[in-house]
Amino acid sequence: MTAGGGRIRARPMGTPDDVDGNSARSYKAVLVDADGNHTEDPSQAVGGEFVELDGAARPTRRTWFFSSEAEVKWLPVGEAAFLLWVLALLVGVWLAIGFALGLI
Repeated sequence: MTAGGGRIRARPMGTPDDVDGNSARSYKAVLVDADGNHTEDPSQAVGGEFVELDGAARPTRRTWFFSSEAEVKWLPVGEAAFLLWVLALLVGVWLAIGFALGLI
């Protein structure tokens, strides 16, 4: 129940509000590149918004997004090198367990 006494209708994630198919909703993406200019190329986009439009082309919902690249300062090597070392360590542990159990 809501504060006004109405009922809240649950819907599965990723489905439109009107699950019967009577809704005429559409979506529009506004993409922004690193310089703040509008772009149509998703590979150049670092931010923007998704706008859900109703049947009369009025915005009903806006979802902002951004992406950024973060550097891990405490990591003394590059991320790829670190992940290769982690993989090598896990393979070494896996082999050690195999030898210890007599499976290899």
